[in-house]
Amino acid sequence: MLDRCGPRGTGEHLPALWDLERDRAARAEYRPSPAGGVLLVPGSLLQGLGLAFDVVVHLRISPAARRRRAPADRVWELPAFDRYDEEVDPVALADAVVLADHADRPALVLQGRWSLS
Repeated sequence: MLDRCGPRGTGEHLPALWDLERDRAARAEYRPSPAGGVLLVPGSLLQGLGLAFDVVVHLRISPAARRRRAPADRVWELPAFDRYDEEVDPVALADAVVLADHADRPALVLQGRWSLS
């Protein structure tokens, strides 16, 4: 999917992979991307997979905040996020990090090529 958007690709993108309402593959057709367009790829646990992103912004939520915010029916997912933080270290891989423990007061931390230092 991402190769088509890259510098040697056709310039097409897939608008969705999963149909949440039907709980199955979206079966969407590829669409042309606008010239100079930007493709945003939202998702959890994506870093460390070797995906070729130009810029990565990681929304960091501490384990304590995750536990406070997690709905009861999704608590079972929390160990995967803890393991991801330990093994992949997404903060170190990101170009920018948004500290999001408090949704009403996010904090931007720039690093790597975007660093202010």
